[in-house]
Order: sequence, then C-alpha cells, then structure tokens
Amino acid sequence: MDLFATLLDRLVITPQRNRKISLLAGYFSAAPDPDRGYALACLTDGLPLKISWRRTLLELVAERSDPVLYKLSRDYIGDTAETVALLWPDAPIVGAAPRLGDVVAAFRDSHRSRHPALIAAHLDALDARGRWAFLKLLGGAPRAGVSARLAKVALAEWSGHDVAEIEEVWHALQPPYEPLFNWLEGRGARPDPGAVPVFRPVMLAHPIEDADWAGFTAADYVAEWKWDGIRVQVSAKPGDVRLFSRAGDDISLAFPEVRSSFLGRDVVADGELLVIRNGIVAPFNDLQQRLNRKTVSAKMLKDHPAHVRLYDLLIDGGEDLRGLPFMDRRKRLEAWHNAHPPRATDVSELVPFTSREDLDAIWSQTRASAIEGLMLKRRDSAYLAGRVKGQWWKWKRSALTLDCVLMYAQRGSGKRSSFYSDYTFGVWKPVATETTTDPNAVVAAGPDVGAGADADTGQTTRAAELVPVGKAYSGFTDAELKDLDRWIRQNTTEKFGPVRAVAPGLVLEVAFDAVHRSARHKSGVAMRFPRIHRIRWDKPATEADRLDTVMALIDGG
Repeated sequence: MDLFATLLDRLVITPQRNRKISLLAGYFSAAPDPDRGYALACLTDGLPLKISWRRTLLELVAERSDPVLYKLSRDYIGDTAETVALLWPDAPIVGAAPRLGDVVAAFRDSHRSRHPALIAAHLDALDARGRWAFLKLLGGAPRAGVSARLAKVALAEWSGHDVAEIEEVWHALQPPYEPLFNWLEGRGARPDPGAVPVFRPVMLAHPIEDADWAGFTAADYVAEWKWDGIRVQVSAKPGDVRLFSRAGDDISLAFPEVRSSFLGRDVVADGELLVIRNGIVAPFNDLQQRLNRKTVSAKMLKDHPAHVRLYDLLIDGGEDLRGLPFMDRRKRLEAWHNAHPPRATDVSELVPFTSREDLDAIWSQTRASAIEGLMLKRRDSAYLAGRVKGQWWKWKRSALTLDCVLMYAQRGSGKRSSFYSDYTFGVWKPVATETTTDPNAVVAAGPDVGAGADADTGQTTRAAELVPVGKAYSGFTDAELKDLDRWIRQNTTEKFGPVRAVAPGLVLEVAFDAVHRSARHKSGVAMRFPRIHRIRWDKPATEADRLDTVMALIDGG
C-alpha cells in the first residue's frame, strides 16, 4: 500500500498533466504485479469489488472517536476518507504495510460479514496516509485528477507503445491487467481481443477561432450539424455489441435497444447518441435520464427512446477504413446503412454551402433551430486518433448568459477542500405576497416588486423568492476563489454539513450552452454546462434575472 498511497497523495496535489503522467509512469516501473494493475483499475474503471463500507466505517469510527468531534471534523474537511484517516487512533505498526494486491484479494475472497473486521484490521496496520489511500481504494472514487485516457497515455509513454494500440485492447482485459503489462514490458504477446468488441480511439475536433478562418477554403470542407447529445462509438462483433463514450467508457447497459439493433454485425461506427421523438431531437436533459444506468425500465425505453445519428464508419466487415479520406468513408457509411439500416439510426445530414458567407448565415440560425452548432470536416481527412488541428473543426453557437444570485456554496475536493468553490445559484421567481423568515426570500425581485418588514412579527413581506437554476465550479481564477470564499464565510446564514446558505447579495454572471425543463429543480429548469463568466460585485441582487427570462430561453434558445 505504501507505493500506492504515495502515488495517490502526489497525484491529488499535482495539477500539471505532464507531471501526473510522470508520476504514473514511475509507479508502473516501481510497483509489482498485481499491485500496479489494481491501482490502474482504481484510478480508471474501478476495482471489481462491491463493498458497502460507509455505514460500517461510521460505526467503527464511533467506537474509537467522539461522534461530535467526527461530525465537526467531517463538516470542515469535506471528505470522509481523509477525516477517518486522521481521526483513527494510531496503533503500533508491526512489519511492512499490506500489499495492494493482498488487500484486494482479502476483500474479494471474503463474505461481506467479514468486511468490518477486515476494514478495522487494515486501518490499524497503516499510517494516516496509508489509511486514506486504503479508504479511497474501497470507495472507488479517489478523485485524483486521472482520467482513463490520461492513464492510458501514461502507459504509452512509459512503455514506448502507441496509445491507440493500448486503447484497442483495453476493453478486452480485466484487472489486474497482467497480460497488458507483460506485453508493454516485452515479456508477452499483444493481448488479442478476439471476438470481444473493443473501443477505437476517436477523432476529435478543435473549436474554431477567428484566426483559423484565415486558411479556410470552402471547397476543402463539408459541414454537418452539431447536435446536443453525446459522442458514441458502436463496436459490433457477431456475438456481442458494445457502446462506448468518446472517452472509452462502456455505456452499453444503459442502451440495450442500441445494442440489439446492431446484433449480428461486424462493424465499428461513430456517431451521436440522442433522444428522438417523432423525428424531433429532444433536449439533452432527456438523454441524461438514460445515462449512467445499469438497468433501464420499459417505461424509460418508451419515454426516452435512444437514437444514434451516424457520422463515420471506421471498420466494416473486418476492413479498417480509418486511413481513407473522409468522403470515401462517408460513401461507405451511406452504402452500408442503405443496405441494412439498424433500428433507431440514421446518417448525419451534410449541410450544403459554397462560401464562408453561406456558413455564417447557417450558423447564425442554429440557436433558433435548437441545434448546437456546426461541424466542419476536411474532405480528405483520415480518421486520426485525438485532436488533430486543421482536420475537423467544431463551431458551437454562442453561449448564453444570465445574471444569477449565489444561494449556496459547498467545499471543493482535493486542493480546493478548504475553500467554498462549488456554487448553486438562482433567479427570482414572483410569488404571492406573504411573510417569511427565509434568508433567500427577503429581497424583492427588482424595482417593480415591493418588500417590507412586518413590525409585529419581524418577518418580511415579499413578492419574489430565489429558485435554483444551476451549479458551477469553474470559470474563476484562484484569486477570485479566495475573494468568493471570504464573502461566503462573512455572509453565511445557515450551515448544512459542508454546504452553506448565504444571504442573497452576490450576483454571478453565468454562461451556459442551453436551458432545459427539469423536475428535479424547484425552478423547473436546469442549465447545460454552466460556468462562472463574471463576478458582478457591482450589481445589486435585486437586479438579477427572473425566472420568466429563463423560461423564454427554453423555446427561444
């Protein structure tokens, strides 16, 4: 565990991508099998363990620490594993720390009734950093800033192999990945995926900037609509079908109807996953109801029907098409789809244009047409893994902005764990005049709505209340984060564990891509990709936007 604990500790405090890759590569060189394979699984796809540990952990801590002290500490730190690791009493450590592989084997091979004793024994056998890493291992969410893609890049740089080669065998392997490490170190053959459908690295587009138009020639490109879904790859073999996200995550279980429609085929296709009803693309929020599910009800299948809009054909009947020009692949895709179209699929439409002026006119209408923007692809582009500049461009419609009022703040994680960095914000919703002591409802929603104090009760008569419309944790600098954190601490009205409610006094200009109806929010709406665009220290909260302005964007934006 010592090597893994050191790695995890350094990854959490290291923001630089290249430095993280170096740390991972050093660990792969130093750690033995199967430890490094289980560490890799913990940081990427998750360990093959099912442990209900949180309640057990609270019971164990209660036997060894004051419950009030634990609660106060947990509220301040904002992380259960770190709190327990620090509060757990140190015991005399005899011998070396347990190996990571032995820890996994102990839990994998034992009945869950034995788990409390095993957890306590391992916590007793480790120092504070080891205890923290052990609990992160069991929890399955270390939050070390390592994506599966980053881990694969680290494997590639450490071993000298191409990351695309690693991607193409990844989903045919299981932790602790010993055949993978044998191959990467030259001690074994490249793992053979066989009949298992595997992921191929996707080709990504660059956001187009003003400077990029200088070398743009209309005749060299084709245009497609950019839809607000998620990029997917359908990988089908005669005996199985897998559906992957663009990062290579297997999302097959959430979309059984897509898998069944490709059964019996030998193909790898690239496209956009959408929810479509009666030929109309539904908002992203509808698709989100289907994501991250392991089982899908019949009602969900009916109410949120999945559809794949195909962009590209990578492999057809075992023939690799990725080296062909885009237009040749496009012809193969159209011919393949015309011959035997899978259910709930179609081929992405090419948008005709002859000049930059044509594109400007088309792009300017995308928001009114509820389309996210345009994709521009070179006619002669091969299908290249990663983001290769100059080949594919994405031209998203301009972001929307609203002035919102900060309502709640929550501590972040990792290096932000001491700061209130996750912000929930809202807009004003007119309500019937009444009395209340709610600190988020004591200010009128603009100069046209009155408010005043009741002399007898001390309560406040109001004509508007704040309702949440989104949450964001990006878009501000470290210096701004410190200023925000200071303001939040000085204007807190209530505390709920790591969350604070604040008085309605700070306006945030929020940028977002779209807004959708949402039954989960009191406002009835939710933002798509919100981020803090500007902190309006100068603007009174009474002048923030109102809910009717937001609702108008659902139809118009």
